[in-house]
Amino acid sequence: MASRNLVPGSERRVRQLWLVLGWMLVLFVIYLSVTPAPMQLPVEQGDKFAHTLAYFVLMSWFANLYEVLAQRAMFALGFIVLAIALEFIQRWTGYRTFEIADMVAGTVGVAAGWLLAPPRLPNYLHWLETLCRTGQKNNPPAGES
Repeated sequence: MASRNLVPGSERRVRQLWLVLGWMLVLFVIYLSVTPAPMQLPVEQGDKFAHTLAYFVLMSWFANLYEVLAQRAMFALGFIVLAIALEFIQRWTGYRTFEIADMVAGTVGVAAGWLLAPPRLPNYLHWLETLCRTGQKNNPPAGES
């Protein structure tokens, strides 16, 4: 069952790398949500787009790692709770604003990330692994031929 949970056919160390990178993305979203100087997108309602994109990336990443419906549901719920909790934390900081629209944008991102996850679209992490393995086969280390 464990092999169904993570990217099919990947090696253990690659799986661990994807998980570490995924949790680093979660920490990055948290940092961006509480920093006094957040990145700004130079478009109207850019922060809503940024929230949607951030939570889309998180959900998509973990949905590519976990195929089991119950696991995906737990990640979706967790990311929605994170989006809501971070808005309350922003209110308490005194230098960020609390907006319900940001909670909605995060939820939309989570839903889109789940809807566009495998099997509807290909597993991009598996594709990256395949690409890297193909590149390694075609480019042996120096001294090997």
